[in-house]
Amino acid sequence: MTDQRSPRSDEQSRGRLDIVRALRWPVVVVVLGLMVYLVVHQIGRTASEGGRAATEIVREFGKGAVDIAAAFKSGTITRTFISAIPSFSPDSGVRLELASFEAVEILRSTDELRIGWDLIPLGTTVTEIRVPVTYRYHLRFDEPWLLEVEGQTCVVHAPEIKPTLPPAIDTGRMEKFSERGWLRFNEEEQMEELEHSITAVLSERAADPRHLEMVRERCRLEVAEFVRSWLLH
Repeated sequence: MTDQRSPRSDEQSRGRLDIVRALRWPVVVVVLGLMVYLVVHQIGRTASEGGRAATEIVREFGKGAVDIAAAFKSGTITRTFISAIPSFSPDSGVRLELASFEAVEILRSTDELRIGWDLIPLGTTVTEIRVPVTYRYHLRFDEPWLLEVEGQTCVVHAPEIKPTLPPAIDTGRMEKFSERGWLRFNEEEQMEELEHSITAVLSERAADPRHLEMVRERCRLEVAEFVRSWLLH
């Protein structure tokens, strides 16, 4: 069977193919350009929104940083520290207990009696009490505190360390001992006087500079931890 298409039809088909070939690359370029425009537009929009969000975050952070910097000043810290301390009735809770230690204290009383111009001894009465004692030390909230900022360091000037009085006496473990001379009969009276003096004597020992020096470093660490926790919270 013979193809009977006319020469004119062939010419028209070839003309349409030539047009398609001629327009192919311009169309591709236009489509690619449109795609690039859409991508760039979306990226710019996202960046703009992200930039606004980042700007807001930076602004808020900067405002917070200014507030923190304003608060982290000596006067502000001291003022807020003092105002944060609750009000207490006298001696009911104004103490910050810092350190304690236990010791076995010995109280001894000796009474020697002589007559005949101290030539004739009538004997010596010795009484002794051994008792476990717990000494505690504290600072008071109602005394002056000062917090100063030096660079990255907060320096605390705390009140004086004081013993908590009276010391805690473990009467259940108390031991008593007495010994009298051959013509002495006053050991009971002497023991009673010694017992009455326990609180006064141990209170005086609690304030001994050697005891205070022994607990000073421990008290310093406790104060530092207390103020650090307060600043963090």
